[in-house]
Amino acid sequence: MPDFDVTLLLDTGTLSVRDVRCRGECRHRSSEECAAATHLVFPYRGVYVRHVGSDESVADANHVLFFNQGQAYQVSHPVDGGDACLSLALPEALLQELAPPALLQRGAPGLSEQSLRIDPRAQALVALLRHGLAGGLLEPLEAEGLLLTLVCRSLGPRTTRAAASTRQRRRLVDRAKLLLASDLTRRWTLADIAAELGGSPVYLTQAFAQVEGVPLYRYQLRLRLAQALDRLPRADDLTSLALELGFSSHSHFASAFRQTYGRSPSEFQRALGAH
Repeated sequence: MPDFDVTLLLDTGTLSVRDVRCRGECRHRSSEECAAATHLVFPYRGVYVRHVGSDESVADANHVLFFNQGQAYQVSHPVDGGDACLSLALPEALLQELAPPALLQRGAPGLSEQSLRIDPRAQALVALLRHGLAGGLLEPLEAEGLLLTLVCRSLGPRTTRAAASTRQRRRLVDRAKLLLASDLTRRWTLADIAAELGGSPVYLTQAFAQVEGVPLYRYQLRLRLAQALDRLPRADDLTSLALELGFSSHSHFASAFRQTYGRSPSEFQRALGAH
């Protein structure tokens, strides 16, 4: 039985989009796979690690990952729960037109980075596209326009790129991201995280800010809010949802959501046609 389910949401001949859900039964590295075309993959639930040779990338809702055409990779799931992603296949000609030259690989198709951090508006676009396409609420032309906006927002100058950092720091930060993802509702302290990882709270804070460009709390908050984006269409009680996601109250959740996405949770529900 396959470890994942794939649902085709859109295929216009120019762009194709799939909802990919993996049960995450492979704790260690999977067998090697290879993409037939370059994909931009936007995780929206759960977490996994993608391995390309000796390089690793933690895949969570704060990032877009690049699966290059012809590039071998493996996947592992060190955190229980599986994952789900919106996967967008891009023809090489379109990628060449949309991507900044500095991100394009030389002499090979695809992109030179493994992943980039996306901003909250890109996260919201992922949710709007996924729910809109799954519910038949988007016309193909509208969906293509939103997808191109998502690509440009994810690859363009608004994307935060990590400053130069050592491999040791990046590995420490990856371990911290996996720890946060293992229990999004927990109210972590720096001392808790540092104790789990075996390091100094000060060093961890500095390393995380350098690699990810945001503090640990802000990173965890965005992961919680990304879960809200996923669950809002099915949520009848926003207070219960807020508490389940680790917020202290509905007002705390609504304030953080509005500050991040520019609208309230109920307004976002209405935009999705959920209520």
